[in-house]
Amino acid sequence: MTGGGGSSTPRPTAAARSRGRPSEASEPEPGARRAAAAAARRRGRGDHGPLRLMDVRPRTLALFVLASFALVLVAFVVYTGGWWEEAEGEGAATLRKVMRSVTPLSAPRMMDLPQFQSNHKESLYWGTYRPNVYLGIRARTPLSLIAGLMWIGLKNGQYFLRHVCQDSDELSTFGWTAHNGRDYGRQVLVDHGLFLTTSFLKEKGENSGYGGDWAVRLDANSERSGLSDAQESTTHLFFYIADETGNQITMGSYEPSSKGPVLLASGSHEEIGDWELHLRSEDNLEIHRAGFKSMSMHNLSDLVQQAVATNAMQTGNLNLPDITEDSSNIMVYQVSIKTPAQIDIVFLSGSASKSPVIEERISKLTGPMLSTRLETKQKEFEERYDQIFNVNNKIDSRELSVGRAALSSLLGGVGYFYGQSKVAIPKGFTQKNGDKYIPYWPAALYTAVPSRSFFPRGFLWDEGFHQLVIWRWDVHISMDIIGHWLDLLNSDGWIPREQILGAEALSKVPEEFVLQYPSNGNPPTLFLAIRDLASGIHAQQFSDEEAEKVSSFLQRAYIRLNSWFQWFNSTQSGKYEGTFYWHGRDNITRRELNPKTLTSGLDDYPRASHPNDEEHHVDLRCWMLLATNCIRSIAEFLKMDSSLEKDYYKMSNQLSDFGTLNKLHLDDKIGAYFDYGNHTEKVRLRWFDVKDKDTMRREFLRETLQPPQLQLVPHVGYVSLFPFMMGTIPPESWVLEKQLNLISNTSILWTDYGLRSLSRTSSIYMKRNTEHDPPYWRGAIWINMNYMVLSALHHYAHGKFFKCLVYTLCKPFCWHNDLTLCFRVEDGPYSSRAGELYDKLRSNLIRNIVQNYDETGFFWENYDQKNKGKGKGARSFTGWTSLIVLIMAESYPTLHR
Repeated sequence: MTGGGGSSTPRPTAAARSRGRPSEASEPEPGARRAAAAAARRRGRGDHGPLRLMDVRPRTLALFVLASFALVLVAFVVYTGGWWEEAEGEGAATLRKVMRSVTPLSAPRMMDLPQFQSNHKESLYWGTYRPNVYLGIRARTPLSLIAGLMWIGLKNGQYFLRHVCQDSDELSTFGWTAHNGRDYGRQVLVDHGLFLTTSFLKEKGENSGYGGDWAVRLDANSERSGLSDAQESTTHLFFYIADETGNQITMGSYEPSSKGPVLLASGSHEEIGDWELHLRSEDNLEIHRAGFKSMSMHNLSDLVQQAVATNAMQTGNLNLPDITEDSSNIMVYQVSIKTPAQIDIVFLSGSASKSPVIEERISKLTGPMLSTRLETKQKEFEERYDQIFNVNNKIDSRELSVGRAALSSLLGGVGYFYGQSKVAIPKGFTQKNGDKYIPYWPAALYTAVPSRSFFPRGFLWDEGFHQLVIWRWDVHISMDIIGHWLDLLNSDGWIPREQILGAEALSKVPEEFVLQYPSNGNPPTLFLAIRDLASGIHAQQFSDEEAEKVSSFLQRAYIRLNSWFQWFNSTQSGKYEGTFYWHGRDNITRRELNPKTLTSGLDDYPRASHPNDEEHHVDLRCWMLLATNCIRSIAEFLKMDSSLEKDYYKMSNQLSDFGTLNKLHLDDKIGAYFDYGNHTEKVRLRWFDVKDKDTMRREFLRETLQPPQLQLVPHVGYVSLFPFMMGTIPPESWVLEKQLNLISNTSILWTDYGLRSLSRTSSIYMKRNTEHDPPYWRGAIWINMNYMVLSALHHYAHGKFFKCLVYTLCKPFCWHNDLTLCFRVEDGPYSSRAGELYDKLRSNLIRNIVQNYDETGFFWENYDQKNKGKGKGARSFTGWTSLIVLIMAESYPTLHR
């Protein structure tokens, strides 16, 4: 039997791997050849030799100098001593920098706000917070009780253990079709003829312990052909409960009873008191069990798989062995059923009460009473969805169900993680134990994830898009998530862009992609959602209670947002004032056709062919404008009148200056915005014969056929539209017309399924970046960027502008409070055209995503512009593809227009 243990999880495909792939400039490259190349580069730059990070002592270093240069002239010794003092100073400074990178920002924590305590905290204690498994339940606490589902699947005559979400399982579909983010969810899984529906319900009863009780209903059915009667009649489900603290779990009865529920297990946990786990079913069941003593929760699949396989070899039965290890803290129950069947499992906290009360609580969460509760919750979910997104007159019933599934999959993918990020230390430094990293402080993260199978962990640049959806559904959950992210800011104002916290998360990530680099940023997309929160108060979108909590949240967040912005402003600034570029690109590689810019989030989108500090990137400039406008609006709302607020006001005006933007980034001929840098179009990848000692080998390397020069980088794509997306182009400007032409041109960006990421006319369109890297952001259709373009089209379709009745230059100096006295408000000259494109693009996106979901059962990472819009990349990508909910609802972010 083969199965889905964490250790056997396959690596993602090359396309998916790009999301977490290190840049060659500052992060280690996988493979021996790349490691050797990196070592050679370090030698070539004359970096310091290895220094023990925790052993930089003047005495030790002085003895080293004396021993090495004992026979050298006194004058030379003095010279080398001066050199060492300089080197020592550099080493000490580097050490201080390293320690700052793992030191929390000295500011009040977001999660210490009163609104995140008491009832709020308890209401979110239990949840489906383990997105990496098909059904996983845990509490929002570092050491929790965890529970989950496994089953034995059958494919091509072979048995497979299902547990960890992975595409290699080839499920026809899996995902939440309903989930409210709090106390209810319904999920459908189809595994080669086995149909499973998992329902989750949580409630706080009068006698419940902290966090309340929860129930799981498992409905199993099968449509299998070509199997023997014995095979077809039996389905093997496994439900487990484990204690991460290591506390012993007591095994209950495992004999099914027709008279009522079966006590499976009981125990005690510091936060919830005594607890019990019960099973109830009206169907015929066969139950087997196994108990394990282990602290390695990420290896649960392996424990169960080995136990079943060993017992099968010894007895010929595909069962757990009915054996428990001493002091077991993991209990697994195998429930063998004939389909169709229904099983209810109920968890009771605070169970040290009298038996009649226990029986009453079990009855409420099983059988007919559970059915009624689930039906009520489903109806409430649907009604709330209709009320919030108001889509009844905008889409049909088929599209409505897909929208609900998109929202539910996003909310059902929210996870709770606890652990320490691994932060890379500078080259030339090493820990005493040989580690090349230093741990971040222990931290919790409550976050949505892009994909439960490929990326079941937090990604900084994805999260801002996630929160555009979530805050509209439940602003309290959204603020909780954003608050957790902001609490990860270090003393420099940096947030690790990929959060790999805890053993379960680590089990899904290849080792070479784990380290985080404190010089590398990620688009600060959280400002999109935070700006919406601030604007929502002005627009009175919240109830009085919500508005008060949002206000407190923004006030607490202000200092952290300022630190985050200042990190960008100091580390990602360009050579010239008002310019910015994504640092960390490899400026010496020959392996990449165009060196990646992973920090931008757009990975292999083409930038200047030969990176240097002359670059400036138009997308980063736009992100900086969003950040300044957001912080400025918060300061205005909070009625701050400090020099800091005035600085943001000034910088906002500078970055929004249309003339400066055009001077730096606009190509006047075609009306596209481009990056600027040292660039040539005359590059290609080809095979070279390379001599390595006495042998020859072939390598796929870049060849530069024409020297680069400083110029605009002429690749039309998503980056070219960033000023348009952010609404910085005046509605009356001729540039807007040019942008609309680019968008609508089928030879450039337009397709019937959404906008391409890169123009068909680009010299790098759909080209590989290395021998092993297929194109990623070089043509495929990405929903997050299409959503931003759609938002801008919606804005310009309804855009107004002030036309001066006297002289246009007087507007900045107008003394009238009411501009209508000397200005006339008019529709933008291109509003009609923008509206037409808006309607067509919105229709294309909805139709394509719904069609793909109907045909495949999944939402996809991106969509193939060359193959009729078919989904590609990671499937079950319920991160920013869930923006389809807002596209259907025509709900867009509030930006500085």
